[in-house]
Amino acid sequence: MQSPDFPLTRNDALTRWHQFLPAVPRYAMMRNHVGKRHDHVSRLSAAFRFGLISPEEIVRETLAAHSFESAGKWLQEICWRSYWQGWLRRRPQIWTEWRRRVRHLESALPEEVIERAAAVSEGRSGVAVMDHFARELRETGYLHNHARMWWAAFWIHTERLPWELGAAFFFRHLLDADPASNTLSWRWVAGRQTAGKSYLLRRSNVERYAAPELLADSRGLERIDDSMAAAAELGDEPAIPPMEPEAFPTELPQPAGRLGIWLHADDGLIEDSPLAPCHPVVAAAFLSPAVFASHGLSELRRGAMETALGDAVRRAARHFQCPSVIARADVTAKAIASWALEHRLQAVAAMAPRTGPVGDAIPAIRAALASHGISLLLCQRAWDVQMNAMATAGFFPFWNQASRFLQKQFIGLP
Repeated sequence: MQSPDFPLTRNDALTRWHQFLPAVPRYAMMRNHVGKRHDHVSRLSAAFRFGLISPEEIVRETLAAHSFESAGKWLQEICWRSYWQGWLRRRPQIWTEWRRRVRHLESALPEEVIERAAAVSEGRSGVAVMDHFARELRETGYLHNHARMWWAAFWIHTERLPWELGAAFFFRHLLDADPASNTLSWRWVAGRQTAGKSYLLRRSNVERYAAPELLADSRGLERIDDSMAAAAELGDEPAIPPMEPEAFPTELPQPAGRLGIWLHADDGLIEDSPLAPCHPVVAAAFLSPAVFASHGLSELRRGAMETALGDAVRRAARHFQCPSVIARADVTAKAIASWALEHRLQAVAAMAPRTGPVGDAIPAIRAALASHGISLLLCQRAWDVQMNAMATAGFFPFWNQASRFLQKQFIGLP
């Protein structure tokens, strides 16, 4: 299977972006069409996920080249990721509960259900086009967004398999797997995110938007005929009350004493961040095989993270003019504390991570550093603060506010 090219360094991402920028006005019309080369979408999702490029710079350059009206759908898609992250940040228990449910289901489901889930995820469902997408994900680490929706609906509403296990399959293989976007998108397809609203797979929609070569093998299409579309009954879910997230500063003055910068997979653009004015003596990123294993991450996914972090470390070394390394760590918190002690640091600074694996590690990292009298200083981009503040309800109320903000911020409308 031909593997599309997904930039995993900042330079490559910017090259791809500037190639795609002229096509932005066509995005609204063509974005739902699914082919083998994915020519109608940017293929920048992994670069966004690792923070190699920022939503703010992409929006700024988009609106410098195109009108808000012609670029509107593209701008919405850029902001979806920020919306999901802000929404989950107020409800981190959804991420925690999803992780718990995956572990429970994998150990408690009947053997025949586990076997069927394995068959579907390996591309052995008997519906040829869905099996193509399962193999594509495994072999390339990517699926077009429309194909993700089809396949998730197939898993949940056609195969009647637990949405949590489908989300885990995506999380293990997608190069761009973002905890918020992945978890909440699967909840939306299942009907958990918006009460009473599920996304159903329909043959007519697949035949309208999938390229003919994807439908050349018609086996199993009768199973996704429009007449077969019906939502799975998932039962009621307890209400999920939002909480006020921890606030972080958007500026970080140089602290007294020796400072180190910790880089992580949630933000790879330190040289254009609130940390940029700092004067660290060292910078480092840490890869944990134990964390990879606990989430079952594929080799492709692990390799993508290592490539992106390596690029971030090299750029940090140039920007800060200090030794910068990427290291493996059995236990991330212990490794960061040992690194800080080795370099006699009084403080470690980092961008505040998102809800997800990096965020899960913060309490242990903070405690490990504090046990040696070392401070952990976290800060946040102003863009994220602004977007998070708007992500209190559904996407369209969010977009009403965000679109006004973007027009005011980037094209000077009152």
